[in-house]
Amino acid sequence: MLYEIRVYQAAEGRADAMRKRFLTEVVPRLPQHGIELLGVFTAPEEDGRLTYITRFPDEAARSAGWASFGADAGWKAVKAASEANGPLLASQSVSVLSPAGAGLLLG
Repeated sequence: MLYEIRVYQAAEGRADAMRKRFLTEVVPRLPQHGIELLGVFTAPEEDGRLTYITRFPDEAARSAGWASFGADAGWKAVKAASEANGPLLASQSVSVLSPAGAGLLLG
């Protein structure tokens, strides 16, 4: 099992728009592409970030899921329309993790 942590940093003044697009447009599309969303997080103090965690059976499923999502015509249209006045993201980071050992996952 692989876990992925993605952190999106919004472009200046675009945090609300970035979060709204993520919650209304990205979240509903993830399962269609085999991407299991475990949680979405923001910092207690506004810092323009959105962090989320996904889970995949293996690297092949992770690669295929994101490739499929990136090729989704509906997503491409939403992304283009939402970025008509410039990008919503300033940067993003991706960390892919696997459990350190059997029995070490809680919950």
